[in-house]
Amino acid sequence: MRLGTSSPLNHSTPEEWAENQVELGCRAVVFPVQSNEPQEKIDAYKMAAEAHDLLIAEVGIWRNALAADPDERAKMRDYCVAQLRLADYLGARCAVNVAGAFGPRWDGPYRENFTLEARKETVKMVQEIIDRAEVTNTYFTLEPMPWMIPTGPEDYLRLIDEVNRDRFAVHMDIINMTNSADRYFGAEEFIDKCASLLGSRIRSCHIKDIHLKQEYTIQLEECAPGCGEYPLKHYVEKMHAIDPDMPIILEHLNTDEEYIRYMEYIKKNVVG
Repeated sequence: MRLGTSSPLNHSTPEEWAENQVELGCRAVVFPVQSNEPQEKIDAYKMAAEAHDLLIAEVGIWRNALAADPDERAKMRDYCVAQLRLADYLGARCAVNVAGAFGPRWDGPYRENFTLEARKETVKMVQEIIDRAEVTNTYFTLEPMPWMIPTGPEDYLRLIDEVNRDRFAVHMDIINMTNSADRYFGAEEFIDKCASLLGSRIRSCHIKDIHLKQEYTIQLEECAPGCGEYPLKHYVEKMHAIDPDMPIILEHLNTDEEYIRYMEYIKKNVVG
């Protein structure tokens, strides 16, 4: 696998950015420049990644392409298309977003997220973005979430069939899909199922940990690697078996110091 983080770390030049990533032990990166920034800046970071053998794993989107307001929805979809085209230009493994939410919080939990109308709109949204972007070197992916589609491997397979586009693939976040006692306590079996069902469709993976709190009712809390109980070594081994170049991206930490600390934990205890 190729380890990476979602943080660009503190840097002042593209070369320093790439050097810092390599020094941390990264062989994959999340591209730190957006499609609406100058072309010269995009090219400088692209060349720095190539010069240091840093695989561009992901171009992030992180916008609600299902926003209720028509003008906002159109704006967000234009951004999705631009980011997907950027990923294609870079030869990134994927561009990644979440499906979107039917409420005020862009990634929030709403009953409406699971309606038939939401599913139809999600399928149409993915098709529109891929068709408009016309990419050939990358894939559009949706990060699974605990409270919006797709919430699991079977749901993701169904969505792939419904979308019916060659350039739609899978982003794997196993912790986001751990939203029940069955998946928490049967983690190894759930990892195996995800690997078996989604396999070669997986373009990039996130890594973090999860902790079961003791308070009622069931409360599953995302946390840094090693601060929870998830079998991260088994997860990484399964993803590596699918693709030796599979990006494994550490995310959702707050400071450079935390990224450095927990990357060291991963290298020593998860992949070591």
